[in-house]
Amino acid sequence: MEGWLLEGEAETEHKNGWMFLRSPDEASHHVYWCPETFPSSFIAEWEVQNKHPEAGLCIIFFAAAGQDGQDLFDNNLKPRTGVFKQYTKGDINNYHISYYANTPTQKDRAFSHLRKNRGFKKVQVGQPGILASSTAIHTLRLVKHNGHIELFLDDKSIIDWTDDNPLGKGKIGFRQMRWTHFAYRNFKVWAISE
Repeated sequence: MEGWLLEGEAETEHKNGWMFLRSPDEASHHVYWCPETFPSSFIAEWEVQNKHPEAGLCIIFFAAAGQDGQDLFDNNLKPRTGVFKQYTKGDINNYHISYYANTPTQKDRAFSHLRKNRGFKKVQVGQPGILASSTAIHTLRLVKHNGHIELFLDDKSIIDWTDDNPLGKGKIGFRQMRWTHFAYRNFKVWAISE
């Protein structure tokens, strides 16, 4: 996890091949960024397990970069602290998919979302993501082939959309709302040859 950047009041713990991500005392929403800049076309896979099914929300950010193409960690970009509008209406562009949603105000949301930012544009309401009560280990696979974006949950497609004006290369980050406690492992990314 060398070089990964955590934004927001949160902590990680590593045990038995898993990374546990949570906010102590549920203090803050948070995002954990991989330091690599990934190409416009890639396949990413990871496994997750919910450790707190009472409430939470998980999002994957990808193709994240400054609005003028700067690296996401460029010092000229505004600081980010886990507040959602900094990622959706701030000075960066990205896509994000919510694949688990069980917040205190929206219990067990029965569908996934794909949004394009900057602007918080909802471009697709997808199929159900991880069920609120599930504590099983789930596998996610995100495929971005230029403008074609597809997310699989346990080999089932839950998001499938094509952007006519796609975002290019950028960072990948894992976002959780402050109630969330998930475990992650086996994060892998492959470039797709053009």
